[in-house]
Amino acid sequence: MADYKKPDYWQQKARSEGYPARSVYKLKEIEEKFRFFNLTASGGLRVLDLGAAPGSWSLYVLRKYKNGFLAAADLSPLSREFDRGLFGNDNFFFVQGDITSQEVRGCLFEKGPYSAIISDAAPATTGNHIVDAARSLALAEEVIFYAEKILVPGGNLALKVFQGGDSAALLKRIKSLFNTAKSYKPQACRGESMETYFIGLGFTQP
Repeated sequence: MADYKKPDYWQQKARSEGYPARSVYKLKEIEEKFRFFNLTASGGLRVLDLGAAPGSWSLYVLRKYKNGFLAAADLSPLSREFDRGLFGNDNFFFVQGDITSQEVRGCLFEKGPYSAIISDAAPATTGNHIVDAARSLALAEEVIFYAEKILVPGGNLALKVFQGGDSAALLKRIKSLFNTAKSYKPQACRGESMETYFIGLGFTQP
């Protein structure tokens, strides 16, 4: 079993560049490969980050797109170690809670619509591949629910899933909602990890 507590190249790089987690490089690679953040979307760049803690993806967006707006949610609080006040700016909104709850949904819907939805959310893992994959897909379904409700036409989606179970059916569903949809595993993912990312480009549903 891999020792996830031992810092690797990506973790060390993240901290040296002011991010709490290695996941920032997954988003950076997704953005560069797919030109993910659509700056021409109606209303300007408005991003929703679901499962945001410890905050690397949110920090990346806030630092790079200073004129955009970002809303985020997670069960856990965000790390303030590297944010240098960015998590206190007017162009950022965070709600701590369960993204499946009506209260959290209401808060996030009120701040929408969004031109991009990103999610690095993962369930609490058990070590049982079948159980973990099923829990991951349930989370992904919730993210897609948000996309159907508050993503602008032409908007983009990036979400993490654990491979297995009905992940192929989930990707097929994303293909029905976007002009382009595909599975992608960034280099910053651990080689032994069962995680991958589903990318939807050009939301087509009203």
